[in-house]
Parts: sequence; structure tokens; C-alpha cells
Amino acid sequence: MEGIVTVLKPPGMSSSDAVVDVRRIFETKRVGHLGTLDPEAAGVLPVCVGRAVRLFDYLVDKQKTYLCEIVFGIATDTQDAQGAVIERRDCDIDADALDAALPAFLGRTVQTPPMYSALKYNGRKLYELALEGKEIPDKSREIEIASLERTRTLGKNRFLLRVTCSRGTYIRTLCSDIGAALGVPAHMAFLLRESSGMFTLDGAYSVAELEALKAEGRLEAALTGCEQALSHLPRLDLRADRKKPAMNGLPTRINAPDGLYRLYCTTFLGIGAVQDGDAVLKVHLYSE
Repeated sequence: MEGIVTVLKPPGMSSSDAVVDVRRIFETKRVGHLGTLDPEAAGVLPVCVGRAVRLFDYLVDKQKTYLCEIVFGIATDTQDAQGAVIERRDCDIDADALDAALPAFLGRTVQTPPMYSALKYNGRKLYELALEGKEIPDKSREIEIASLERTRTLGKNRFLLRVTCSRGTYIRTLCSDIGAALGVPAHMAFLLRESSGMFTLDGAYSVAELEALKAEGRLEAALTGCEQALSHLPRLDLRADRKKPAMNGLPTRINAPDGLYRLYCTTFLGIGAVQDGDAVLKVHLYSE
């Protein structure tokens, strides 16, 4: 079996733990997730199984959507509810003030990731360096927020936000930055990833559900096939006589714009790339 399984990760489980569970359930070593989800966060964690791990570079950059709770008046050293409180301040942020502040965060911006994160510097994770009290150079990077809206008011200084953003966006840092824009401390109290590219909560399975499917002999039903996972790429068909040459990595002259394609030659072959009129099979996904 191969494809992508959408794991419904609960709070308290690391992304690595989820990979270990999928490896055990599917009985294969070729497993890898499409983007870390913090241990205390919940939601969608797409995990590639078998040859689908070859798709990492083509799927990992897809937009992600989150539902989070932002709390004003309290800041923590990790920017979420698991950290130590470093500032408290009386405030009363209303929905109108929050709504007025959100548009400034849309589009391409620069974000400084939190020290308590899994990013690495000189081969070591930032949170390890943070625990040792060590400083590192600025790790700011460009992110893009496609949409940001308040979906609900939960109480005084507590709101639900829905965010659609690029890979590498830290929602807890976004919450802290929104607080700074309003002149008050803030942190993220809850995070749910609702989607990662085409993979959504509706198609997600808990570890227990995957184990149940395996016991019933229906585990394959949980997988999204490689061809379907690449549905965002346009289709390109080669002449039937070019199948074997394509499978051997030889180019085929074709009238098509440069770019990536789902490549077919009587059957699905994998990911093809066209450059200067030559189509070449880049990622082999066909069955022998």
C-alpha cells in the first residue's frame, strides 16, 4: 500500500509519534509527514506511505488553515498556553478593535519564529538552545497570510481566529504579534489545523480508527493515492510509443508550456517536467 493518510493528531502527540504509529500500522519503514504540527496542537497531519514519500517536495508547500484561540492580557515565553507567564496586564480588547487590527497581517510579511520551536541552528533545535539560555542570530523569514478572520468571541479578551497561511507560519507568533499591534501581551491558547493542502479534517483518521480499519482488512481505504494527491498539477499525455523511453528517463519533444505535470502514457507514470519543449519523467510512480 502507498499513498497519503491524513492522521487526526490529538494534543499531546508529537508529529514523530504519529509517524511511528503509521509505520507500525502500515508495516513499512517508508513513512514521512508533510509538515510538523506542535505536540499540543491538534488536527490534520498528512503522512506519506511507501513511494508517496517522493512527493514531499511537491506537497509540503501547500497552504494550511488553522483555527486558534487568542488570549489578550497574558504573554508566555513559548507564546502558547504551555509556557511560563512572562507578562500580565489588565486590558479589555473588544471585537471591533481586533477586527480593525487583523488586515495589517494579510499578505507577505516577515515573521521571527519563536525560540521554543523545532527549527535548527548549527544542527541543534532552537528550543534546546533556548533551554540553555543561548542567543542565536535573527531567524526571521518571509511568510504569507492569505486570510485572517475572527470567527467567534469566547469571552473577555478571548477570541477564535481562522488563519490560512503559507508553510512555516507560526500561529502562536502571529497571536503574539497581534497583541503587540494592539499594545497588549497575548498568547495562543489552542490550535487546530483544519487543512493542509487538499487534506482536511473530513478525511482524517485517528490512530485508533486506522487500527480498526486494519483489523477489518480495509486499511487501504484510508489512503489518498499519489495520482489524486497531485490533482493540482495539469495532466499531460505522451504518445503510446514514448512510454518505455519516458520510464527510462529520456525526454520527449512536446508542445506544452514549461512546468510540472501529472504525466501519462496510456497509464499514470508520475510527475513530469517540461522545459524548452522536452518532457521528462522526474518522479516515478507507476506500477511495474
